[in-house]
Amino acid sequence: MEAPKFKKINLFQLVMLALGSLIGSGWLFGSWEATKIAGPAAIFSWIIGGLVIGSIAYDYVEIGAMFPESGGMSKYAQYSHGSMLGFIAAWANWVSLITLIPIEAVAAVQYMSTWPWAWARWTHHFLSNGVITNSGLFVVFGFIIVFTALNFWSVTILTRFTSLISVFKIGIPLLTIIMLTMSGFHPGNYGSNLHEFMPYGSAPIFTATSAAGIIFSFDAFQTVINMGGEIEHPKKNIGRGITISLLISGILYVILQSTFITAIPPKMIAATGWHGIVFNSPFADMAILLGIHWLSVLLYMDAFVSPFGTGVSFVANTARALFAMEGNRHVPHFLGKINLKYGIPRYAMMVNTVLSMVMVTVFRSWAVLATVLSTATLIAYLTGPVTAVSLRKMGPDLYRPIRLKRLPWIAPISFVLASLATYWAMWPTTIQVILIILLGLPFYFYYEWRNHFVSTRQAFKASGWMIGYLIFISIMSYIGSHQFNGQNWIPYPLDFIIIIIASLGFYWWGIRSYIVTEDFGKAQKLNQEAKERGEMEDDE
Repeated sequence: MEAPKFKKINLFQLVMLALGSLIGSGWLFGSWEATKIAGPAAIFSWIIGGLVIGSIAYDYVEIGAMFPESGGMSKYAQYSHGSMLGFIAAWANWVSLITLIPIEAVAAVQYMSTWPWAWARWTHHFLSNGVITNSGLFVVFGFIIVFTALNFWSVTILTRFTSLISVFKIGIPLLTIIMLTMSGFHPGNYGSNLHEFMPYGSAPIFTATSAAGIIFSFDAFQTVINMGGEIEHPKKNIGRGITISLLISGILYVILQSTFITAIPPKMIAATGWHGIVFNSPFADMAILLGIHWLSVLLYMDAFVSPFGTGVSFVANTARALFAMEGNRHVPHFLGKINLKYGIPRYAMMVNTVLSMVMVTVFRSWAVLATVLSTATLIAYLTGPVTAVSLRKMGPDLYRPIRLKRLPWIAPISFVLASLATYWAMWPTTIQVILIILLGLPFYFYYEWRNHFVSTRQAFKASGWMIGYLIFISIMSYIGSHQFNGQNWIPYPLDFIIIIIASLGFYWWGIRSYIVTEDFGKAQKLNQEAKERGEMEDDE
């Protein structure tokens, strides 16, 4: 009897899935956080953030089509540079994912803390000066547990609400744009000269890109990459899915930012300046300010639905990322155990739940969590352009369903942009995230010791460029300009020039450090399977 054929995801479904992942809590807070930092010039921050992530995504399109596998983003670096770089990239990606779960819970709780109804006064103690309180922290823990529980037995519960969640995620932002524009439109808020448009100078434009949750808002493009094996006509649709979803979300974010800027009453700006505008529930507070109370109710609802959908889906993704790391033999074996009845890595899920709680206990504000997540993600993504170009050298004859003509020059550009965005996260957040990532190395060396350090020296040499890079960016974050919280030993914009030059040096070092290991052999086998599937699809 012929095995049943499962229907693959078409382009429209792929774009909708990607948008469902991309549009989380970022739009609820990002516009206000960016405006508070950069004023009207924050609109450029979204464009820059889109370009940073778009250039990085470009590198991953080719690799994702070559190796269509679950959790592939955590494995690619290991194929080109061995176990140590693979571990660092996977660990950094995992750190970003365990941060994503609590950030969505924090978003929901922060909006709860401003409920305007008399019966909801008990929620007002959940937030103080933009920071989650101890009582609010327990509510955040509750959300994280619910996110986990819905994945613990079956994901089918969530799938039944997919359509409703999609409507909220896309429909509510569009409705917000329309209603706020109709109720309060003040184009004069952009200013009549450069100083009014950029009241705090040019540096905050870049700061906002990393520190206001903008990088975070674009981050989930990897959903498309990780679903490579389930996509209809992957040769065309992987690239199209990423491009369309990033373009739609980018346009939506830019319009939302403009709407927020022009909706603020000019008297408020005159009284407090852009730095002094405080909204704990930005768009809901704006709706109330403009007298659109029914919209504020919808926004309070969306503050549950939108983060809820993202939080639940990423619990599964995070568990599978940790599961994939166990497959690389550098984390405890029990984390790779799959529940036979439900096909879910339960132990990995429980560990992620506990560590997500620890993460939000340490970093209690949405903005700080967004910065931590963005920085960890960017460090993981730095391996993408290096791996993509290295694989061109290692395996020129490998099957490439998508061969990117511009990869040789876009790869170094994306590496530089990711480096700059990491620097923009500012001291001490940059060093804190790097230290969290480096805390994973004892696990790596423990398992290397158990394997008698067979290939440790080779793997260390192949990842030397990344170790050197992390040391460099940490030092630069400390001695860099005061605009990015450094000691100002290197003033702005000289710090940018140094980072650009040094990043190109590290990129050059990285693409010359590839090694052929047994992991590359696994990659070749996986690539051959992808080739055979591609040929079968072509015959059909």
